[in-house]
Order: sequence, then structure tokens, then C-alpha cells
Amino acid sequence: MTWDYVIVGGGSAGCALAARLTEDASTRVLVLEAGRPDHLWDPFIHMPAALSFPIGNPRYDWMYASEPEPFMHGRRIYHARGKVLGGSSSINGMIFQRGNPLDYERWGIEEWDYAHCLPYFKKMESCLAGADEWRGGDGPIVLERGPARGPLFDAFFAAVQQAGYALTDDVNGYRQEGFAPFDRTLHRGRRKSAARVYLHPAMGRENLEVRCNTFVGGIVFEGTRAIGVEVEGETIRADEVILCGGAINSPQLLQLAGVARDLPVGENLQDHLEVYVQHACTQPVSVQPALKKWRRPEIGARWLFLRSGPGASNHFEAGGFVRSNEDVAYPNLMFHFLPLAIRYDGSQPAAKHGYQVHVGPMYSDARGSVKIVSQDARVKPSLRFNYLSTAQDRREWVEAIRVARSILGQAAFASLDGGEVSPGPGVRSDEEVLDWVARDAETALHPSCTCAMGSVVDPATMRVFGLDGIRVVDASVFPTVPNGNIYAPVMMVAEKAADLIRGNTPLDPIRADFYRHAERAASR
Repeated sequence: MTWDYVIVGGGSAGCALAARLTEDASTRVLVLEAGRPDHLWDPFIHMPAALSFPIGNPRYDWMYASEPEPFMHGRRIYHARGKVLGGSSSINGMIFQRGNPLDYERWGIEEWDYAHCLPYFKKMESCLAGADEWRGGDGPIVLERGPARGPLFDAFFAAVQQAGYALTDDVNGYRQEGFAPFDRTLHRGRRKSAARVYLHPAMGRENLEVRCNTFVGGIVFEGTRAIGVEVEGETIRADEVILCGGAINSPQLLQLAGVARDLPVGENLQDHLEVYVQHACTQPVSVQPALKKWRRPEIGARWLFLRSGPGASNHFEAGGFVRSNEDVAYPNLMFHFLPLAIRYDGSQPAAKHGYQVHVGPMYSDARGSVKIVSQDARVKPSLRFNYLSTAQDRREWVEAIRVARSILGQAAFASLDGGEVSPGPGVRSDEEVLDWVARDAETALHPSCTCAMGSVVDPATMRVFGLDGIRVVDASVFPTVPNGNIYAPVMMVAEKAADLIRGNTPLDPIRADFYRHAERAASR
């Protein structure tokens, strides 16, 4: 048979697209996911606090790594990517950030400016903190706001104000700039991945089929028209192929097909790099003891039977956005505050109690690439991000650590602060800071922009320029990376793309006002 649409990748965007396209009962959709199912019994996927366990586990993670990064002492930067239905939304930190409204103005595409994106942001969400001019109240993505309570969060919110920064009601609403509790894609103690909120509710439809553990080896073309995909040497035919493999796999498949040589497929790779500034805590008020292995049975049982306790939170409950200098029009730094000290791989400092902030520049001008090294789709492509390669990037990294230290050094933390353990008091000068970042930083796992709208993909149709029967819908189509976590922008793109693909009239723009820094607003 010939499907109407074959969606390559059952990740975040693929789940949303499949659900929306099959709302039309006459449209037949096949989703091909190379990873495993997201079994409901699997605590590594569904327990929010278990987020570090799938990372580095080949059953859940594709386990990419960059080429030796020339400005980071030749380090290969590890990149986790979800190898499971729901993609990275099944293993990520569950932080929900739209990005700043000016991110979408920056894209320079009228039909993708903030006014045209806002109705889709609203359509997809149920913000439990309340719907308003900026927030939705009846969409599939249920958003719980972090409680962000306790001595460490109280100290953090007091410290940011002592350092000269404002609080804001909602970083996804009128004003992003400032600090607040964060929205999270979890509800009642469970992760709400794209698979759970979009795909599973649609799986009963006769016009939808989902196949896991199905690896797509290539796109099949007749001339410049895609007619299907190759799976284990056989062709699955489709009227249209939609690539939803993300910023690494979508350009890889296009490059393997060899049909887009005149387009910058795989170029313009962007990401967010981050570090953890960690402090020991002098009082027993952190979540650190919950990390002890002997506590796991108790925590697991409390989560399993009561959906409560340390296992029921992602612990990324608060943070904020600031400008590190007056040259930027909107926040170029994002902070996450954690009431414990831990790395993504689960390692932690020796201190019995601790806390930390995650920080890094949000729209660096560093650019990298994704390039195939083999005609075999199972051979991972070469990834080069070029972190720290520009003067702007290095400047903003120095500023980021300065701002983080300013906040954590305020009087509000005085009774709790057991001293900085990372990077530590031995790292002071700009050169020492940059050397530490080069040696210690990790990716925030936001690769994007490698099949950008306007240069590779037509923003009006999501079709690849010069080709027929093939579209791209995932983080690779961003022209530039937004200034926050990218799950929310990916889902917004998928929601809007579904209307474009179905031939529906896009939702009317919502021209809601939004906060602009006063000096910049006056100069507009």
C-alpha cells in the first residue's frame, strides 16, 4: 500500500504531527521510530527524578559525541538523544521554555514571527497556573509549575533581587526577563512526554500505525520526488515523507539521498553549552540525601504508589533569564537553580549537601555542522559544534560566570553557603574561567537549525526547496536557536506545520504585547 504520509521519527515533533494529521480520518499515516516503545511500566521514562538514568544507556540513548572540539581542548562533547518513542521528550529534563518573543522576530520570516507563533503556543498547552492572553488552557501538553519552595529556593529568589534582578510572574508570558518558578512537562508525579500527550491518545485510530524498532536506511527518490523510505532493503511507499528525526538525523538522511547538494543541509548547527556552578550547603536542607543508593527503594515505592516524594519532581523548579551586557536586546543567559549538586551523568561532589545553578549563553554566534561520513545510515555523522570559537561567545561566557557568582554570593545565601566547589576559588581570571568552561562544560542538549527555514525548507510548506514529496518538521528547521530549552518551540513548529501540511488556514495571529528592555524599546 501507499501511505499518505510516512513520518520518519517518533520523537517530539513526529508524535504531534501524527496526532494532528490523523484527525482527518481519510488520511493514512505511518510513524517509523528506530527506538524502543515507551512502556508504561518503565520508571526510567516516567519517573521525573529518574531522568539521569536513561542518559548514557544504549537502550534509551543514541549516545552521540562531537568531533574533538578545537576550542575545548579537543574534548568530544557527549550528546544524548532519545532512542525511544517520544524521542528526547521521553528522557529530557521536562523544562518547558518557549523562548523570548524576540527570538521569533529574529527569525525574519513574517508568518513565523511571535504574533503568528503565539496562537500555536497557546493551542498546544494547558497551563495549570492559569490561561490568559499569552497562555493556553485546553491543549494536550499539561504544564505544572514548579513549587520552588523551601530554604534554598527562598534564598535563591532573595539573592537574585539583591543582585539587582527582577522577579517575573511567568517567563513564558508577558515578561521573560527575570526569575520565577518554571513550567514543567509533568503532572501528578509523571513525565508527560510528546508520546504520552499526543501519540498514545491517537493510537486507536484506524488511519494511524506506529512501528518501533524500525530503522529507516534512506529516502527513496524518483528524480527529485520522494516516493518512500527504505527499511531493511524494502521500500515503504508514501505520497509524502516527513522527516522528524531532529537536527542530527534529518540532515543525515537528506545528505545520504544526495539530492540536496545545492542547499546548506547540515550547516548552521547551533546548540546551548552550559556549566554547573556548585556550592556546598552548610545546613541539611538540600535534596542531596535523596541521591543515596540506599534511599532508592523507598523513593521508588513512594513514587510508584503515591506519586509523591523526591521521585515525583524533575527538580528544575525555578530559574530565570537575564541580559549579561547592555549590547543585547533581550536575555542572553538562562539560569536553572537546583536544590542539590549533581551532573547529568549522576555524579556529585563530596559535600553532604549542596546546590547549583546551570548557566550558559543562549544565542551564541558559534556555528557548526552535521556531515555524513558513510553511505550507511547506521554510521553516525560527524558533529562539530565549534563551541567557544567566537569572541562574542567567549565574552558572554565570562559574563555568565560573573553573574552566577554575583547571585550565589549574595547575603541571602550567607547562612547556607559552604563555599563554591565548582569551579572553585582557584578559578578567577577571565582566562581561567574560559579554560574551566572548555574543560568542564556540557551540552544542554539543544542541537538545532541544520535544515533551516528560508535556506533549506520553505517556511510556507515545510518542503525542502527543489524537491517534491518531502518535508522537514523538527528542531532542524529553526533559523536560529531560541534562548531557552527547545522542546516547546519544537512542539509549536509541529502544531503549525500540521496546519500547513493539511492545507488548513493557519490560526489568526495574536498581537499580544510583550516586555522589551526599556532602553531598547525606546530606540526602536
